[in-house]
Amino acid sequence: MKASHQLPTPRRKKRKLARRLLALVLTLGALPALAQHGRHRAALPPALPPSPTDTVRQVVELPAATIDSLAVEPLEEPAVDSARLVWLQTPATLSDLVGDRLGCIETAAPHQFNAAVLAYVRLFTERQRNYTQHVLEREQFYFPIFERYLAQYNLPAELKYLSVVESALIPTAKSPVGAVGLWQFMPPTASDLRLKRDEWVDERMQPEKATEAACKHLRYLYGVFHDWELVLAAYNWGAGNVQRVIRKTGKRNFWDLYSHMPAETRNYVPTFTAIMYAMKYAPEHSLNDPSLRYQHYEPLDTLGVRGQALDLRRLSRALGYSDSLAMNRYNPELRHGALPAGYRPYVLRYPSTAREHLGDVDRATLLAYCQPSSDLPQPLAILPPHLEGVAPWPTQVALASTHAGAESTAAPHFRRLRYTVRRGQTLADIAEKYEVSPAQLRKWNELSKGQSLKPGRQLVVFVPLPAPTVPEPSVLRPIPALAAVPHRAMAVDSAAQALAAANQRYAREAQAVAAREAAQAQALLRAQRQQAARIAAEQRQAIFRAAALAKANKAATEALARTTPAPTPLGATEPVLADAADAAIDSAATVAPTPRRSRNRAVQVAAAQPRELAREDLPTPKPTAAPRPEIYTVRAGDNLSNLAQEWGLSVSQLKAWNSLSNGTVLAGQRLRLSPVAESTASLAITKPTPHPKPDAPSLRLGTHTVQAGDTLYNISRRFKVSVEELRRLNHLTSDEVKLGQKLVVRS
Repeated sequence: MKASHQLPTPRRKKRKLARRLLALVLTLGALPALAQHGRHRAALPPALPPSPTDTVRQVVELPAATIDSLAVEPLEEPAVDSARLVWLQTPATLSDLVGDRLGCIETAAPHQFNAAVLAYVRLFTERQRNYTQHVLEREQFYFPIFERYLAQYNLPAELKYLSVVESALIPTAKSPVGAVGLWQFMPPTASDLRLKRDEWVDERMQPEKATEAACKHLRYLYGVFHDWELVLAAYNWGAGNVQRVIRKTGKRNFWDLYSHMPAETRNYVPTFTAIMYAMKYAPEHSLNDPSLRYQHYEPLDTLGVRGQALDLRRLSRALGYSDSLAMNRYNPELRHGALPAGYRPYVLRYPSTAREHLGDVDRATLLAYCQPSSDLPQPLAILPPHLEGVAPWPTQVALASTHAGAESTAAPHFRRLRYTVRRGQTLADIAEKYEVSPAQLRKWNELSKGQSLKPGRQLVVFVPLPAPTVPEPSVLRPIPALAAVPHRAMAVDSAAQALAAANQRYAREAQAVAAREAAQAQALLRAQRQQAARIAAEQRQAIFRAAALAKANKAATEALARTTPAPTPLGATEPVLADAADAAIDSAATVAPTPRRSRNRAVQVAAAQPRELAREDLPTPKPTAAPRPEIYTVRAGDNLSNLAQEWGLSVSQLKAWNSLSNGTVLAGQRLRLSPVAESTASLAITKPTPHPKPDAPSLRLGTHTVQAGDTLYNISRRFKVSVEELRRLNHLTSDEVKLGQKLVVRS
């Protein structure tokens, strides 16, 4: 076994031979690399011998023959995709261009792209190019003002395009519903934003004031919705309407609420986005044209007017403008192109470059020159056509000129008065005072039917003047007889004569009826005034009578207190009370004010019976005195007068002892017939009536019905109360109000 292991076998010999051949092949293959390595190594400085721990990596460069043949074969070009090549060669569509360009705009303003926006882009860049070009003409005149105020209130600069959507940059634009100006403010919203409006000036058309008001309104809306698309929808539709839709649907995105809004509001945001794109990319759509008349922004100077009358046409002439309406472009808020004398202080604007035309002219001279001239051009009167044989029909101007002399010489028939409304007065009271009708007062003061009057308001009243008396001559001179002059008899039409007689008869009858009705009205009014005077006199005498009775009771009490404490029968005290009452009534009648002459008769009748009326309240003695119980139960048919006569008391005593406010008693009711603390003598002592203290001025409240677009903030500004006060008065937990809801407000 050991010998067999020591002898080499043929299998081992084959393995050893294969190893040697492999080593030979590797050596032959490595010879070129070793030769090249030797050349590089000879060129390099000698390196340090490697340590036993170093790892040496050698790069072996094999000949080209030993490289894989697949690696050196040229790659074939892939086949061209014809569909992709056609897509690459096709120019981009308008939809792709608009979508890419809107995506490149960096702004917080709405700029989402969809089919609705693309439709309006085609409208403003293709079908209505003239509209967009007219807007581009005015762009540089107003946009610097918009950008300055938007930056001041930290709002997106792209909101300047909102004015284009609203008014096309026309400051005097007016919508069918009454919105006016560059930003189209409604009258209630303008009042909330402190924009003044009157007959001469409407500040909604003033560019700077209206722009600042729009910035405040947009900032408020963004504080409510926190989404610019909803802000634009609320600017168009009203914040209250948008809040109601959000509350109804539970969604807070414009495109989710798209189907729940009216058509105008649905198209409002896409229109804004399309306008913004069309004006930003106007050169790409060839909208800019050298033939357009572009307006550029100019620095402005100011001219203060304090009550002087001023005509803008004369101001334009003074500043060197050939166009008399040039100043209207810088002051579009003036409705009539002028200011009247006595108007509130106002500031006008004009270009600073036109200042040089004034030279050394001072302000007083300039304002004197700008006074409206009396010889302003007037429109010519229309002349009627002249036809042969036909008399021209008289026009109103001709009739007015015919009667102008007579009307100017005639004396006025009415006198104009101003009346200040007092608290509690109505229109009917004032009309009755001046003997006019309430309809006339409403017409003279432009009051609507049912409108309430506030204290302190000035009303205009026209009072008829008495007819002037024509003095009759005392001596009439005889008129000498004139010689008879023959006249040619004129043909008289019997029908015309009958018609004239009928007209005169009808006029006389109408005058008689009117005079009779006026007399009846005067008589009725006189009777009403007399009745009112009689009632007032009776009330006054009743007050004096009560005061006298109280004074008499007090005097009697004091007199009895000074006498002996011995019991005095009831019948003996009555003369004392009667005498004291008579003396008090006489003194009250002496102190009482003297009534006016027109009411003498009523006062005398009422004053003739004070003692009899005063004695009626005194206790009536009974011939036989019966023991009087302390408590009495009312029976059927009893009343206070019968009980007072039966038990020798007065009605006022029974009322005072039983705390009765009126004279009504019921069967079974228990009445006290003596006071709680009985004195030595039963006297009819009445408590003096305390004078009511004037009530503290109470808060006057009214109601307001919520209209479309109203918010709690707008309502609070309109009625000059705070939002917290409105919440407290109406028990509200939030700022949301509903259309048609009635709110309690201060009147």
